[in-house]
Amino acid sequence: MTKKNWGTLSDYRIKKIYDILAGQIIPKSDLEFDTAFELLVAVVLSAQATDVSVNAACEKLYPVANTPQAIYDLGIDGLKPYIKTIGLYNAKAKNVIALCRQLLEKHNGMVPDNRADLEALPGVGRKTASVVLNVAFGQPTIAVDTHVHRVANRLNIASTSNTDHTEQVLLQRTPKKHLLHAHHYLLLHGRYCCTARNPHCANCPIYKQCVSTDKT
Repeated sequence: MTKKNWGTLSDYRIKKIYDILAGQIIPKSDLEFDTAFELLVAVVLSAQATDVSVNAACEKLYPVANTPQAIYDLGIDGLKPYIKTIGLYNAKAKNVIALCRQLLEKHNGMVPDNRADLEALPGVGRKTASVVLNVAFGQPTIAVDTHVHRVANRLNIASTSNTDHTEQVLLQRTPKKHLLHAHHYLLLHGRYCCTARNPHCANCPIYKQCVSTDKT
């Protein structure tokens, strides 16, 4: 990745933004889970769905089945009733069951802690793998969803048209001390403050640092 995808925001301003967000935001997932496996399933289910809907479904599912073997034993038809309120639940049920089977057959029922094995699981793409690596295993990855992509470009940290390029820019431009939690800082800021429509600029903690406002 060359600097052509970098935005014009200075390194000083980027550091200042992260420092401010670090003082305002608790870097914690909105998904509810107790184990790496529960997180993995929740993130797979969250594609094109809200965390609220996923949490509601998992609240019913996990007391019944919260291990690869237990969910695999439910089968596709047995899993569907628990997740039918989530978008694309038919495809997701197939992926989760296939994912559980692969975990049992290739990983002794354990969630792998490396990208290659995670991305080889059914229904797991780069973003999902990054979330699991970061949240479950404490690795300094930056999962880029629509919120992170929007915020990075709106702040002009990046000047990119796709999430893969945004991820590469953020990994290069984020100060090392903030890499571990950068995903949550940008995600939660985008979800609750720097929203796609009608961003809450009047209440934004980094308003003075945002080049979109041209205030500094």
